[in-house]
Amino acid sequence: MATAVEQAVPSPYSDPQHTHRDVTGGWLRPAVFGAMDGLVSNLALMTGVAGGDVSSRTVVVTGLAGLAAGAFSMAAGEYTSVASQRELVEAELDIERLELRRNPEAEVRELAELYVARGVQPELAHEVARQLSADPEQALEIHAREELGVDPTDLPSPLVAAGSSFVSFALGALLPVLPYLLGADALWPAVTLALIGLFGCGAAVARVTARSWWYSGLRQLLLGGAAGGVTFVLGAFIGTAVG
Repeated sequence: MATAVEQAVPSPYSDPQHTHRDVTGGWLRPAVFGAMDGLVSNLALMTGVAGGDVSSRTVVVTGLAGLAAGAFSMAAGEYTSVASQRELVEAELDIERLELRRNPEAEVRELAELYVARGVQPELAHEVARQLSADPEQALEIHAREELGVDPTDLPSPLVAAGSSFVSFALGALLPVLPYLLGADALWPAVTLALIGLFGCGAAVARVTARSWWYSGLRQLLLGGAAGGVTFVLGAFIGTAVG
């Protein structure tokens, strides 16, 4: 029969497993930040042009041009960046694959030394490394994770990165243009919708941070609003100077 002390101390095997949030942000983080980038940049572009006292048609054309230029620029940049990173990783994987084929024992010792450095006893570390290296593909994956910090089975796709960047940026950049496309002929509906969008994006970011949704939303609203306000003043100044 268990004593009172034994009953009071919970068993380590009976505790429910704790969970963690996805600290990488998953798909939400790049999607929201892409939309936020498009929203802030196009809002600032449109308010800057509107500050120069131009027609509504000019503001609309500017907004659509900013949407297209920004989305294509983001997609091209993301594609180049991810493709270059992937090519570098694949080149390093080829080197590691060649070393595993040419010097398998040296690679086993290298892996064992990594485990020893983490506190595993040398004999056990060598045995674990030997058993894990029995399968060449598994050995390559382990060496890639330990030495390069990458998962060779889950490398990012340049096309997916470019497409998602294009779509998220375009959706964000579309918000300040939308009121004009629906018939508005003044700047304030575009600014209002853009500020609402900024607050929404900031609140969505709170899902992958420890901040409250209203704090993140308000912070992004103020930053984006400040960018739009500054460019409006600059546009007005430049418009007056040029005129």
